[in-house]
Amino acid sequence: MALLGYDGWLFLLRWFHFLAGITWIGLLYYFNFVQTPFVAETEPAVRSGVTQKLVPRALWWFRWGAMFTIITGWIYLLHHWVGKVGFAAGVGAWAILLGGIMGTIMWANVWFVIWPKQKIVIQNALDTAAGRPANPEAAPAAARAGLASRTNVVFSIPMLFYMGAAMHLPLPIPRSGAAFWIVSGIIMALVEANALYGTPGQGAAKPLATVKGTLWAGFILAAVVYVWFEIIGG
Repeated sequence: MALLGYDGWLFLLRWFHFLAGITWIGLLYYFNFVQTPFVAETEPAVRSGVTQKLVPRALWWFRWGAMFTIITGWIYLLHHWVGKVGFAAGVGAWAILLGGIMGTIMWANVWFVIWPKQKIVIQNALDTAAGRPANPEAAPAAARAGLASRTNVVFSIPMLFYMGAAMHLPLPIPRSGAAFWIVSGIIMALVEANALYGTPGQGAAKPLATVKGTLWAGFILAAVVYVWFEIIGG
């Protein structure tokens, strides 16, 4: 049986990576494109019910989808670097590593920003439904979680672009690996810093207050990184 061999193991690893990634990114888009606009337009009682009962379920699949996507993705990458000499020299390695780093930043946002902040929001909904005082930290926590989530949408667009480009888009190999990663790192760090320290709805975070602005930001980021790839390419 083909699945019992070495190639079958690699196929199953990629398959689980795809399954987990679809679960994760699908829920990311659901939260930002469907649930958030709906909650903003509905009445407080419905909002509370969504936060108490729907959000915890969705966040469970969301965060564990992110976890298994990252685990399977990095296992696959390390397999190629350790097991196949020369893979790291191919342009596909540059593209998929760039996408993998963006995905890892997104994973960190899920586990260390979005989930901790959402726990505050969920607990506040439970407390107020039970007649206990509202937590004044709930609104800022929701805003920070929302900005981090929108930032993940921004990252997801170039991330998926470069995951696909690794096998299907001819790209030049950067002439200077150090320069490529320094500039790429600065770009990604600036985007992430806005998620962690920006003021929701203001300044550099203002475009992410809307779905349209978030999508534009994602495509612009993809274009900026692509242009840099072409400039530094040999």
